[in-house]
Amino acid sequence: MKIRQQISWVYTEDLERAHAFYGDLLGFERVLDEGDAWIYRSSDNGFVGVCKAIMGRVVQPAGSMISFVTDDVDDWYERFVSAGVPTRGKPEMLPAFNIYAFFAEDPNGYVIEFQQFLDPSWPAI
Repeated sequence: MKIRQQISWVYTEDLERAHAFYGDLLGFERVLDEGDAWIYRSSDNGFVGVCKAIMGRVVQPAGSMISFVTDDVDDWYERFVSAGVPTRGKPEMLPAFNIYAFFAEDPNGYVIEFQQFLDPSWPAI
């Protein structure tokens, strides 16, 4: 049994505002439009789904986070700063996890992390 792909879902009251973040700022390709649910490709096999808060779904970001693994943490940070998107500080080493990272929030308050694993045993692609 093998998992071929992965989708992380967030919920929104405003799909266009979410698209400005995931599509325009992050540059993720929207690969599926199901009306009230849009799916963006974040990597070869990773996706972010953005669904309108309908049918019992609610925007509830507390306790959730989407992490994007990249070797370009500083470049992503500069993109956020240049676009005027607030972050939770500059990229920094997090020794407890052996990563280099920074954090921000999407328009709905979901925490977004850009991180680089410093442990050579991480299964990089």
